[in-house]
Amino acid sequence: MRPTLYEFAGGDPAFHAPAAAHHERCLADPELNHPFSKPGRHPRHVERLAWYWAEVMGGPPRFSRECGNHSAMLRTHAGNGDLADLGRRFVACFVRAADDAGLPADPEFRAALRSSLEWAVAELLTYPGPPGEVPAGLAVPRWSWDGLKSL
Repeated sequence: MRPTLYEFAGGDPAFHAPAAAHHERCLADPELNHPFSKPGRHPRHVERLAWYWAEVMGGPPRFSRECGNHSAMLRTHAGNGDLADLGRRFVACFVRAADDAGLPADPEFRAALRSSLEWAVAELLTYPGPPGEVPAGLAVPRWSWDGLKSL
């Protein structure tokens, strides 16, 4: 049986490092700096991001237990208008952060990570309006080697 993406990456520690590296890359990006440095950012943003990515990739439901469901994540990021260019930059920062953090370089693994982020950004971009437009009760998605498993 093939391991989950979470297991293949190395478990919890493997997701904290890219979350921290991604956050730093976004702060250094001239376009992403504003949304990543604005007041009101949760003080445990990096930890929560690591929990979210780990859960999506097959890890424990820590994000769901501690922070809410997928709807909560989408509502946090909704209402910012058209962020299509920022979405591309966000994914590019993630790809480089995966290198920074030393995630496995296996091409299938990296393709699965990238496709999950591209899907997530595309979904987030469907909610440019107020947070109230995000449907309630959405479960954190689960991603596998073959793509989206469940919502």
